[in-house]
Amino acid sequence: MAGFPITAPDLPRPVTFGQFWADLTFVHWPVRPEAVAHLYPPGTRPDVFDGATYVGLIPFTMRHTAVGTALPLPYFGTFHETNVRLYSVDDAGHRGVVFRSLETARFAVVPVVRATLGVPYMWARMRITRSGDRIRYESVRRWPRRGPRSGVTVRVGADVEPTPLEVWLTARWGAHTRIAGRTWWVPNEHAAWRFQSAEILELDDELVAAAGVEPSGDRLRALFSPGVHARFGRPVRVK
Repeated sequence: MAGFPITAPDLPRPVTFGQFWADLTFVHWPVRPEAVAHLYPPGTRPDVFDGATYVGLIPFTMRHTAVGTALPLPYFGTFHETNVRLYSVDDAGHRGVVFRSLETARFAVVPVVRATLGVPYMWARMRITRSGDRIRYESVRRWPRRGPRSGVTVRVGADVEPTPLEVWLTARWGAHTRIAGRTWWVPNEHAAWRFQSAEILELDDELVAAAGVEPSGDRLRALFSPGVHARFGRPVRVK
């Protein structure tokens, strides 16, 4: 895709916090842009690839969260998470994601991140287990609305090269969010992903539907990554 940065642009300083995203599985479906446009913050719109946008279901483990570049947060630093996200662009050309929900097993994270970053964290009972080449992600939401759950089991295989669409979906250098009545762009940077095949053995998910998103076509192939270290910069006002 012409002009799309597959490596991270320079991160606006200062670095606000860093994290390691570990053991991720990326699951995606196509979505009609007009069906989800109302879910985006003002000043942003669905980003499209060959006429379609996408919804992602991404379970993983968050590790080693630190303020700035040096101050670790032991209690907040490691927890499981599953996010449902859409793909966004604003008039300045910032391409990123809009989170529709983020399940986390760490209850204390929920009010803090909701208040400071406007991100829709949900408290859930979560478990990630691994046996050989199989990894299982489980989540059941506890708050604010009990019930929506997700279960994904994959068999992790050999390294694979991403397609142009898969690069477009995963080389995302920030998130759009709504804080105190304004839309913001929160930039991030990380190294290039290492991808492995992820054969889906079981997929029973209610989180995408609970986020108000209805896929319009068949699921893409899933991808697994052992992870990357990410850093975040100062938020930029969009609208």
